[in-house]
Amino acid sequence: MNEPDPTATVAASLDAQVRAADLDRWLSSRLVADARARADLITLYAFEAELMAIPTRVTQPLLAEMRYTWWAEQLDGVFAGIPRKGHPVLEALTDLVARHGLDRAPFDALIEAHIGRVHGEPHDLDAFYVGPMQTAVHVLAGPGHAHKVVEAGRMRGLAQVGRTEEARAGRGTANAALKSLPAEAFPAVASAALTTPDQPEPLKRLRLIWATVRGRV
Repeated sequence: MNEPDPTATVAASLDAQVRAADLDRWLSSRLVADARARADLITLYAFEAELMAIPTRVTQPLLAEMRYTWWAEQLDGVFAGIPRKGHPVLEALTDLVARHGLDRAPFDALIEAHIGRVHGEPHDLDAFYVGPMQTAVHVLAGPGHAHKVVEAGRMRGLAQVGRTEEARAGRGTANAALKSLPAEAFPAVASAALTTPDQPEPLKRLRLIWATVRGRV
């Protein structure tokens, strides 16, 4: 009997983690035809899922901040190519960073934004949504496209924090900037099309497919 492939097992585990934590972007990742690229997106989203889960596990802001500080310290190893052994997200992220030459700044900004949130600060839309979207686009299409997705990232952020009408009002500006985005990068921004977070999953799938076909959110 064949032994299970550890790499495949880890990938399946991260995929399940993202599906449970962030259905919209998990559905968007299904639009990536290349299995390696799709797994790379899932690695990014699994890192974010780990950060999002912290406030659900601890109730005291100081304890949450300590956990976020731990993640910030682990990025030292990730960007040095020396991940914490036995941690599937950190190991996968280290490989991803090395292969794509990712910039650390958006990761640090995201952690700082999470720390701010547990202390009651407003959502930093750029740190929570724009930076991660830019990183995802880099993974799918390489550098040079970050400026094209700023408005799409803000549109997604506004929808996620309940400012739905503002999100929809930004659609025209976002789509104008996305015209020159390579098609292979679109799954990284497709979730911005989902401005009604509580829609049933089948409707979300259809909306994402339609957005991808048109190249518009």
